[in-house]
Amino acid sequence: MSTERRPFVGHYQAIAPDVKLGKGVRLSSFVNLYGCDLGDEVTLGAFVEIQKGVVVGDRCKIGSHTFICEGVTIGAESFIGHGVMFINDKYPVAVNEEGRVADEGDWVVQRTNVGSRVSIGSNATILGGIEIGDGVLIGAGSVVTRDIPAGLKAVGAPARVVGPSALRQ
Repeated sequence: MSTERRPFVGHYQAIAPDVKLGKGVRLSSFVNLYGCDLGDEVTLGAFVEIQKGVVVGDRCKIGSHTFICEGVTIGAESFIGHGVMFINDKYPVAVNEEGRVADEGDWVVQRTNVGSRVSIGSNATILGGIEIGDGVLIGAGSVVTRDIPAGLKAVGAPARVVGPSALRQ
């Protein structure tokens, strides 16, 4: 058995022409990318969707089944676990006040900033308009409803700060 590592490139990828991929990006099968900017050496698991305007910093790892919506910026060397969901709309609706199917003009993107060297556990949900500082650790299954300052650990639903993160900043 060979110990040589092969390139990690999947199949069935939907990558729009406006996507910017840094050097050494590793993509699994079934990723959906459009209008986003991925830094150098980013790794994406299977079934990841990243929407337009998202910026992912260098050397980040995004776990499978994660959804990163428009308005999210993720700093360098961050880990986003499996099934993490970002939300960018405070009042989501299917139709506008006139009863027409809602489109981009019927809502305002809430921006979310995730610092560098952040670790977000599997199945966490990050609401829109949140600032997550550098070196933050968010526990699996947490629901982040407010800002988390740098260097802290937050867990629960809603997420509460429980102490220092123990991650390098």
